[in-house]
Amino acid sequence: MQVVYMRIVQCLLLASLFLVGCTKPNAEMSKCENVMLVRIAEIEVNDGYLEEYLAAAHNVGTKSVEVEPGVICIFPMQVKDAPNTIRIVEIYRDEEAYQAHLQTPHFLEYKQGTLHMVKSLQLVATEPLAPEAMPLIFKKY
Repeated sequence: MQVVYMRIVQCLLLASLFLVGCTKPNAEMSKCENVMLVRIAEIEVNDGYLEEYLAAAHNVGTKSVEVEPGVICIFPMQVKDAPNTIRIVEIYRDEEAYQAHLQTPHFLEYKQGTLHMVKSLQLVATEPLAPEAMPLIFKKY
């Protein structure tokens, strides 16, 4: 649990560092709000592939954050009461960073290697409601 908590904090810290540059007057703020791409991947894993899928998701998330400057956060999570249900919070610097991520060898290996493991996949695009509040999270931490 401590590792999970620290990983969430790391993702939020990276996102807040990005957003600090976006705490500008209202006219300029709207430009910053539309830059960052935030989505949630909702995945259902086929029975019999859970451990293998979890390892692959962990690896691609870690590698992406480590080597891709435009990947702010890829944080896979398992739903407690439904272990085959996975949610991945993804935060990219912008659309260009997301498109670049889709072409990386580690993502392509993950995608091709897990196709048979995934029962369903839905990508949910989101828009942060208060991106200027992100840095405040760390004052409480």
